[in-house]
Amino acid sequence: MVQAKSKSAKAAEPKKHRIYSISVASVYPHYITKVEKKGRTKAEVDQIFRWLTGYRQQALEAHLKKKTTFEDFFAQAPKLNPARSQITGMICGVRIENIEDPLMRELRYLDKLIDELAKGRPMEKILRA
Repeated sequence: MVQAKSKSAKAAEPKKHRIYSISVASVYPHYITKVEKKGRTKAEVDQIFRWLTGYRQQALEAHLKKKTTFEDFFAQAPKLNPARSQITGMICGVRIENIEDPLMRELRYLDKLIDELAKGRPMEKILRA
């Protein structure tokens, strides 16, 4: 009887997505490579990270060096940009505005901004200016 309770309690807890425990530093070079292939720069990627999260460049670099997980990176963000809610569209076959998990939505916002950069969109439009 006790076992049944613990199983149902486990079932009630949603399983965290694997990406949450991955370090930002392990994905960051892929973002850089993706945009540089299209003639964009690391500085522009950093600008996107800073705009989205409110981190200063030094703090961003410290998180990369510490290998902070995506979960902690977004949880510790000084000021998530309120304009990020203007980021809409599809990413990985899912409409961003329909993503219910707040952390997954933040990750998809980041992915979408990097995609827009790689596609050559002007920075002022990417940053919803």
